[in-house]
Amino acid sequence: MYNLDSTAPIDPAADPFPELTGELSPSPAVTARRGLYVPLRLKFVLVLTLAAAWMGFSVWLSQSWLGELSQVTGFAVALMVIAFIAYVPGFMNAFLIGSILSDRRPSRREFAVYPDLCVLVACYNEAENIDDTLLSLSLQDYVGQVEVVVIDDGSTDDSLAIAQAAAARLSRPGMRIRVLAQPRNQGKSAALNRGFAETRQGLVLTVDGDSYLRTDALRKIVQRYLSDPVGTVAVAGAVLVRNSRDNWLTRAQEWDYFHGIAAVKRMQSMYHGTLVAQGAFSLYERQALAEVGGWPECVGEDIVVSWALLATGARIGYCEDACLFTKVPAKVGQFARQRQRWSRGLMEAFARHGRLLFAPRMSTLFIWWNLLFLPLDLVYTLAFLPGLVLALFGYYWIAGLMTLLVLPLAMLWNVVIFSVQTRMFKRQDLQVRRNVSGFLFYSIGYTMLLQPVCVLGYAAELLRLRKTWGTK
Repeated sequence: MYNLDSTAPIDPAADPFPELTGELSPSPAVTARRGLYVPLRLKFVLVLTLAAAWMGFSVWLSQSWLGELSQVTGFAVALMVIAFIAYVPGFMNAFLIGSILSDRRPSRREFAVYPDLCVLVACYNEAENIDDTLLSLSLQDYVGQVEVVVIDDGSTDDSLAIAQAAAARLSRPGMRIRVLAQPRNQGKSAALNRGFAETRQGLVLTVDGDSYLRTDALRKIVQRYLSDPVGTVAVAGAVLVRNSRDNWLTRAQEWDYFHGIAAVKRMQSMYHGTLVAQGAFSLYERQALAEVGGWPECVGEDIVVSWALLATGARIGYCEDACLFTKVPAKVGQFARQRQRWSRGLMEAFARHGRLLFAPRMSTLFIWWNLLFLPLDLVYTLAFLPGLVLALFGYYWIAGLMTLLVLPLAMLWNVVIFSVQTRMFKRQDLQVRRNVSGFLFYSIGYTMLLQPVCVLGYAAELLRLRKTWGTK
């Protein structure tokens, strides 16, 4: 889809970098967007009303479908099935469309001075990738001091030796690279916490060991952090797919990252509550991380630490044009393990920070949104997929004409986010690659693989099965 171009504690009540003052004028895009100002809370209410109205229309339109299915399953079961096949997804799509179309975030500013950074690279069996990751970090155009710390978590391949050689070769003035070796494999959170304990910079970034960053990625994510509203303690970067040409599965994931994940993060950050500052590429304030105890020992350490930060009342942002390209799973088994881990991480987050369901802030909607993923995945797996099979034999109780009414809104959502993402790419001289086959599978068959896998992840967490790191 795209071509690659190539500390002291911080007082949370104060500006953490008071010496940094915005320089240069806003971009022309900012000036062009000035006009009628709609306060964010009013915008939230308007978009919420629009989405609720669409859901109400869906309820009215589905009365005959509900009546027919009730004769087969009973009213309660029919209502639950239709609600999570049509009503809830329709509400979510409508809210996404309204939010993306009304998003007018402030532009990143340039600064005269940039703070020092430490970049933590947790590494486990990344012999094929770690050299590239460190090379991309060494090529960054960031003008502040950067310390890159690779924490090898007991790799059984040559990752440690390759990282040490790369550190010696690529270190330069302004970019120090060093390598720490864990005595044995202890998990990603332990690796990150060790790197955190052995650094002192006020801003901490995490980067996965199988990634490649655009040369301006560090500069842009720091600019977004410094330009965002007061109270921002973390910023998620834009993670995109590097190995999309491998096969049909990676081609579909390219669209998932470019469309689905990017759209959700844009929406959540607009309302001050990005729910996951993903471990693959995110920025954090050191003091904020220290206050929540660093990364917790669990499989979803990034979502759990993000929710811990949100529980303090802090804001987490998103930088849509600080781009990192990562290698996604190319095998179904690897993909299944990754997404099961994400599902288990979501359940861990609810177990530790379920009180966020009652926090008085706009982003609380997205906590409830995530709570609905479990019934959404269950109904899709246990009702809709069998309904498709029944439809092949002429029984249209679950999958039929009424389910097709969900498609126009889904198509509109795809058009909207594709337009927004394409404009972002063009501004960075990135080219959107033709990937029609990947989009067709992403649109039609991807959820048939994804949602049953998520259900298995929920079951694994409920049964307390063994937790492992990674998809290797």
